[in-house]
Amino acid sequence: MMHWIILPVVLPAMLAPLIAFAMRHDITLARTASVAGTSILLAIALGLAALAADGTTHVYRLGDWPAPFGIVLVLDRLSALMVLLTSTLAMVVLVHAITTGWDARGRHFHALFQFQLMGICGAFLTGDIFNLFVFFEVLLIASYGLMIHSGGKARMRAGLQYVVMNLAGSTLFLFALGTLYASTGTLNIADLAVRIAEVPVEEAALVRVAVILLLIVFAVKAALFPVQFWLPATYANAPAPVAALFAIMTKVGAYAILRIHTTAFGPGISATEDLAATWLFPAAIVTIAVGAIGVLGARRLMPLIAFSVVGSMGTLLVAVAVFSQTATLAALYYMVHSTFAAACLFLVADLVVTRRATDSLQPEPPTVQNGLCAALFFAAAIAMAGMPPLSGFLGKLLVLDALREPGLIGWAWSTILVGSLLTIVGFARAGSILFWKSTATVGPADDNADPEADQTDAPAQPVPATAGQVAPAMVALAGLAALAAFAGPVTAYLEGTSEQLFDRAGYVDAVLIPIEPEAAADATGYGSEDLHGEHDEEEH
Repeated sequence: MMHWIILPVVLPAMLAPLIAFAMRHDITLARTASVAGTSILLAIALGLAALAADGTTHVYRLGDWPAPFGIVLVLDRLSALMVLLTSTLAMVVLVHAITTGWDARGRHFHALFQFQLMGICGAFLTGDIFNLFVFFEVLLIASYGLMIHSGGKARMRAGLQYVVMNLAGSTLFLFALGTLYASTGTLNIADLAVRIAEVPVEEAALVRVAVILLLIVFAVKAALFPVQFWLPATYANAPAPVAALFAIMTKVGAYAILRIHTTAFGPGISATEDLAATWLFPAAIVTIAVGAIGVLGARRLMPLIAFSVVGSMGTLLVAVAVFSQTATLAALYYMVHSTFAAACLFLVADLVVTRRATDSLQPEPPTVQNGLCAALFFAAAIAMAGMPPLSGFLGKLLVLDALREPGLIGWAWSTILVGSLLTIVGFARAGSILFWKSTATVGPADDNADPEADQTDAPAQPVPATAGQVAPAMVALAGLAALAAFAGPVTAYLEGTSEQLFDRAGYVDAVLIPIEPEAAADATGYGSEDLHGEHDEEEH
């Protein structure tokens, strides 16, 4: 059995309580343990990506119980890609949090950070929907703590909205699981693919209800219209490194839609085919519009970036909604790009806001390192808006190329292109206010100031960012440049990933290995007669 597959879940799960209870009073020790754990997680993710690169689907059966009786983790090219993306982003964000001192502004940052990684990696690796719900709850509970890290009234208010919204989503998730289990008798994704394919269309009402409920739940996680309203306030008020890590959280929702609605619910399954796409495509179109208008109308830097994340999720889900191999390839490329672009923007914004002491888009006197901050901001903004030469341009080209069907091209092309134009205008306006107009602004003169007054009464001057504080944003930008420079090999890998995702028979054969009833009875502890009886009863 390949035990490496479960390590991305077990490693942070063991490290988090160790940090919380044994290292909570020693920030240096907690930082060392967190960096070491995340580095090992990154090395494991690289190894798993290499293991899955040949297209084999690897299955880890907990307790050696066969599916669908036991819990399974499934490693294929898609889940390996998402775990690698998560661990790479986590390493960048963790270095920024340590070098800027964000991790020391509250308690239990590193423990919550590790719990967050556990939940995200588990969601990408699980092979059944119930454990997807469990890992959703783990990552959400950790994100609640990270969201309100370092305190503040606005942060607490946004955190409360975030908690209420996600609790509603979790409740809906439970209703969906109950409905699905009542109608099919299983929650294993591979087993669902088999059983739903056997359900006649005229008897699929409950299954279709469950499909729609699950789509709503995943739409909440992915910030899809009309349930996207939680994201701008949450991301804009979260600590900057936490907001950068949250860039992968919306991708968990997109991943769940791709995985479950491709493998278990269609295409090719008559009972549920096209059900998700019917609602997903128009919602994604509106999401792009909401994001672009939000970027154009934002009066603060952090909400502007948050709305750009909403727009990027709309672009990603427009491609996902087509449920074809070509469109999925484009969606996966854009998913990798938009994750790093959003994280880079939040990290750069943290450098800017820390030195301006406000994120208001009003001209202020220039602060230290104005030129460096301007260069970083415009590079990250170019990437997010989808302008050359960075990977956002190639990502949007791939999405547009995949949406050339007569019924899609008009809405998709016009919305993406107009949305990109509005996003560019919004970022250009913000950049000119922050870095260009500031050079023509003079600070208010104090006519009554006493030149001989004690210098300790003067306001503290902004401290220049150190190389260690700038490095994570630079690494994220380098990653976007590398994604553009190596677009050929990357798209070749993603083409194989997309092909494997649509190979439903291969996934089912790998997960549901045919076993004799006696072997199943030995593995589960039930008698073979019980299993026969249960099976016969379900068939009846």
